[in-house]
Amino acid sequence: MPEHEIWLTRLFNDHLAGLGSWVLSLANANAENPARPWANFVTMQLLVAAIILVLFAVLRPRLSMDRPGTLQHVLEVIYSFLHSESRDNIGHEGPRFLPFVGTLFIFILFCNLIGIIPGFESPTQTPSVPAGCAILVFVYYNFMGFKQQGIFRYLAHFAGPVWWLAPFMIPIEIISHMARPLSLTIRLFANMLAGEQVTVVFLGLTYLVVPAVFMGLHVFVSFLQAYIFVLLTMMYLSETVPHEQHESH
Repeated sequence: MPEHEIWLTRLFNDHLAGLGSWVLSLANANAENPARPWANFVTMQLLVAAIILVLFAVLRPRLSMDRPGTLQHVLEVIYSFLHSESRDNIGHEGPRFLPFVGTLFIFILFCNLIGIIPGFESPTQTPSVPAGCAILVFVYYNFMGFKQQGIFRYLAHFAGPVWWLAPFMIPIEIISHMARPLSLTIRLFANMLAGEQVTVVFLGLTYLVVPAVFMGLHVFVSFLQAYIFVLLTMMYLSETVPHEQHESH
């Protein structure tokens, strides 16, 4: 059993090892240890998804125009902020992308914050999780570009503003777009791993005041990195909006 295996992963490996191996077989993948196929970042993502589902399931019937609760206020602030950012960075069509951007922000934020709880760790400190989110963003914004502008019109922006620059611009644009998932992955992974390690070190060395300061810093970094991730996503999505919509905005 790996030394770094947290208690939740241990439960999954002790009781659901067969399920884990079956899921991996569907993807033609094999675990390093078939007897213990579950990894920390997988179980933590499942926990985060469950927390989000339960949270919104509890909140939905309690939504009120007259007497909103604290949780509703918090989520309304987040919604208003993302709505404003989408309009500022994408244009007046920005709010139509809000379901995707908002879901991405909530998921990454919860993944970042859950590492503060003793006994858990942030799944975003494992490269696979930021990479999965980054690839999803890459596929989504390109799909929306093809959908909104058409294949030929969307691909035309790779050639640059004038035709004679096309031989130079096309390779540059392709490399730039292919580098975006890598950039998103490294930025989120490196910052969350560094924050997690600093917090763990100071928790082991001191008590109360100093760890509390670094846990507060971890919270700040968690919000900041989730925001930066979705901000860059909005910037990529802005390229999929037809130019006349940018001009009208």
